Amino acid sequence: MAKLQLSKSALSKERSALKTYQQFLPSLDLKRQELMSQRAKAKQVLAETKINLEKLSQTMAEQIPMLSNDKVDLTELVIVSNVDLERQNVMGAHLPVLTTVSVDIRPYSFLAKPHWVDGVAAKLKDLLTLRIQIQVEQQRLELLNAAVRTVTQRVNLFDKVLIPQAKKNIKKIKIYLSDLETAAVVNAKLAKDKHLREAAL
Repeated sequence: MAKLQLSKSALSKERSALKTYQQFLPSLDLKRQELMSQRAKAKQVLAETKINLEKLSQTMAEQIPMLSNDKVDLTELVIVSNVDLERQNVMGAHLPVLTTVSVDIRPYSFLAKPHWVDGVAAKLKDLLTLRIQIQVEQQRLELLNAAVRTVTQRVNLFDKVLIPQAKKNIKKIKIYLSDLETAAVVNAKLAKDKHLREAAL
């Protein structure tokens, strides 16, 4: 770290820096609060989606016990054909937003598969959609966590390091300049007294 200059120009520079830090801190703190609010919402949405997935899984287990019948091959009965995402800018954090999920039911022979496969296919489609939704919501939450961490570090840097350091530097320079001024006045008086004594001789 550069050595602190004890001068009027350094004092002016420190005061200017302090003013800048104090101007930035409130907007940074607002940004942090907004990101934390968005993070709380994202947690809530994710929790709700997980509950919906759990409910659907439970319903499927209760209503379609035939799923445990391993003689009926349901592999790749439904497949995700397309996932569309958009990006949302929230206070500088670019978050994914799920716009559409295309899940296709593979054609199958109605004669070769039991009648209950239709119901299973529809529910599996919903299940896949919810799983993709959870992945996107988890990614959104992770990005918000990272953004909150970053902005909190910046708030702490301004609040706990830069502002106190600038105040400390200003105080140090003011004391030094005040001491210089006092010393100059004392020296001037001593010089005047010496000059008067010399004149009296």
